[in-house]
Amino acid sequence: MLKIAIQKSGRLYEDSMKLLKECGIQLNNGNKQLKTVAENFPLEVYFLRDDDIPQYVYDGVADIGIVGENVLLEKNKDIAHVFRLGFGKCRLSIAVPKGVSYNSIKDLDGLKIATTYANILQQYLTTNNSTAEIHEISGAVEIAPGIGLADAICDLVSSGSTLFTNGLKEVDVILKSEAILAANKNLTPENKALLDKLLLRINAVKTAKNNKYIILNAPNRQLKNIASVLPGMKSPTVTPLAEEGWSSVQSVVNENDFWEVIEKLKQFEAEGILVVPIEKMIA
Repeated sequence: MLKIAIQKSGRLYEDSMKLLKECGIQLNNGNKQLKTVAENFPLEVYFLRDDDIPQYVYDGVADIGIVGENVLLEKNKDIAHVFRLGFGKCRLSIAVPKGVSYNSIKDLDGLKIATTYANILQQYLTTNNSTAEIHEISGAVEIAPGIGLADAICDLVSSGSTLFTNGLKEVDVILKSEAILAANKNLTPENKALLDKLLLRINAVKTAKNNKYIILNAPNRQLKNIASVLPGMKSPTVTPLAEEGWSSVQSVVNENDFWEVIEKLKQFEAEGILVVPIEKMIA
């Protein structure tokens, strides 16, 4: 049985549970248990503090884990980064009081920076030849300048509202982070095979989210032009309509290219364009 560790609460919990559900894995954690077993997939789930997940995976207590990239880099355990999951996006940034002038990290030379990410920050300071001093604390980092504990902070930022509330401004992004599926490097062949099965499902879910299925009607004289902007997975599906000289065209469009493709389709006389979300997509 494959053992996975996920955050028991906080910003990654809901998205991790949603992903497993979208992969067709049924879990019952109604009583907020710390461990549960999937009903229809050989998967045991541990609900842990995010800071503990890299250690559990490294020790082999859990085979895999879903954890923020920021936590993986800070803990610096020798585990494999298997898949970038695309949720839980945030950034680790330097912030200073609003009235402080800041041009580069060198402006903080000789000053104190409060953070819970001492290892990542130290690497950044070393790379940039900064002599700023790190003051490592846990929790409530944003209040450190206001109470005279530090001159600046290095902390996770999503919207920036917490910084604004505490009279701070974001001045330097040192890491962009998202949720990562990490794995122990010594999985048994059986668990490696189970991980591959899980990755097939995750890939299908994530690929589907990045693509749209479209159906349209077009005059036959434009089919060659339309096919040039609608490659689909191999090529568009074209079906003759009852009205002579017209066909129905079906294809898949990447989310990033969607509006540009739609504009071109309109230029090629496409009509009745229907856009449908894709639940799963297996290449």
